[in-house]
Amino acid sequence: MADEPAFFDRDGGYRFKPHELPVMPGSPENPDHPLRRRIAYLTIGILLGFVGGAQNGYLLANSMALQAQMALTPVEFGWLNVAFYSTYACMSMLLFRVRQEFGIQPFVHWAMLGLVLANFIQLLEPGYLVELAARAMAGITASGLTALSLYYLMQGLPAAMRIAGLILSLGLVQFAVPLTRAISPSLLVDGDLRHALQFQFGLSLLALGVVYMLRLPPGLRQKTFEKLDIPSFLLFMTGVAALCAFLIQGRIQWWDTPWLWGALAVAVIGIGGCFLIEINRKSPMLDLRWLSSRALVSLALVAATVRILVAEQGFGASGLFSALGYANTQLSTYYYILAGATFAGMIMSVIRLNPKDLTRPVLFAILVIMIAAFADTKTGVMTRPQDLFWTQSAIAFAAVFAMGPVMMQGMVRALAAGPSYVVSFIAMFSLSQSLGGLAGISALSAFYTIRVKTHFIDAGGTLTLTNPQLVDALGATVRNAGSVQVDSALSQQAAAATISQIAGKEAAVLAFNDVFFLIGTLAAILFIIVFVPWIVNRRNRRNPLGKELVMLENMLARTKK
Repeated sequence: MADEPAFFDRDGGYRFKPHELPVMPGSPENPDHPLRRRIAYLTIGILLGFVGGAQNGYLLANSMALQAQMALTPVEFGWLNVAFYSTYACMSMLLFRVRQEFGIQPFVHWAMLGLVLANFIQLLEPGYLVELAARAMAGITASGLTALSLYYLMQGLPAAMRIAGLILSLGLVQFAVPLTRAISPSLLVDGDLRHALQFQFGLSLLALGVVYMLRLPPGLRQKTFEKLDIPSFLLFMTGVAALCAFLIQGRIQWWDTPWLWGALAVAVIGIGGCFLIEINRKSPMLDLRWLSSRALVSLALVAATVRILVAEQGFGASGLFSALGYANTQLSTYYYILAGATFAGMIMSVIRLNPKDLTRPVLFAILVIMIAAFADTKTGVMTRPQDLFWTQSAIAFAAVFAMGPVMMQGMVRALAAGPSYVVSFIAMFSLSQSLGGLAGISALSAFYTIRVKTHFIDAGGTLTLTNPQLVDALGATVRNAGSVQVDSALSQQAAAATISQIAGKEAAVLAFNDVFFLIGTLAAILFIIVFVPWIVNRRNRRNPLGKELVMLENMLARTKK
């Protein structure tokens, strides 16, 4: 049909109306789809967002099984995380230019085939070095799937709600992590990882099939690549990879390992060299002058800090349950509840989205994290997963509820400055999220390790034979051990080891309580920092995004009939 947009090429007989044209090169057009096609696009967008988030979610959920199957040390497993985050954190900048230069469809083909290949390689149990390459490829495809999810969601949403696709695509990636951790135990039969890998591979095949069944509309193309892009990006990626290695291996091998500081020096040289090239270019990939403005620096710091606060969940609560001896199979219900709270936060962020006041939901989310973190400081050795359902659900909800408005503030500023600034903002936001999360876990891990030693030393002061309670406990433990151990000396050794283990568990719980208190304190400080300028602007009836919002309203008006 001549008037039906088939989206196979621009010469297929359909002429796009002015309001259907994309906002910038590299994005698809937005035709007026019939309802059934909109639903299909929306469904595919949700699937792609989940599959993209699951690339890292399954690695986190099955870390112990993967280490056992491949006989990896913690250090070797840490390098798998480095491989993933090194590519995931910095590929968004390059992939945006790829879409502008070569168009949407080649990008879709490369991203989906890369996804299938990365997941297929893992099925073959190829060995450690190939697994490293597969994880790096998974990071690239996960970054690409986030963009694809956004584009499909925007095709399925009404014109007035397309901007909400940004929040949905970001939320789906976060939603996938607890959901994969909830599903994974049912896929690990007798600890065999193959079923989980087969499920992940099946999802990638499903995603590949649906994007070929319903393709995205074409988009505008323009020549974007320049010769200086290659050395600039290579320096940038080298620096980011070295920084990821420093943050991940630092908490595994500890920070006094000599080579770590060499990695940090490489990170400074690599990223600094990239910045030196970019700041002297006429058409940079990263517009550092714009990014270094006070508003953008503040926004990046808030985004990174919120990501660090959310590490209370990924490191704090999960680490607490691990210290208390809970296995993944016992935490399925817990992670299902977190997944539900994350999904609710994503939906509420869209419903409550108010471009005229994007700071209010951020303040609310920070306040929720602060209250929940302080509430978690009362955990003990008898704490069960259900005891933290409410507080951890609140944090999961707040994490997504805050990130949407933070991202919207940056996108509004980028779109108002010009389409070329979107690449710079996406790169900054991606780095703030990836590196902020890694830095948060590394810092909390170091703090936790120090506090565990402190609490264990304090406990050691009471573990003497002058303590009558210890003598009574030791005697009872020896008597219990004596029923199965005839040798009295061995019974005493076993009893002492048991009491030491109990003391170690108590020290670990107290250290995690300190972590929760630290997170609550940081959240309180961040709340004050964000609240003061917000209340001043409200009293003066000034909107920091006033000029940018005028441009956004004009853009939305153009997309409507």
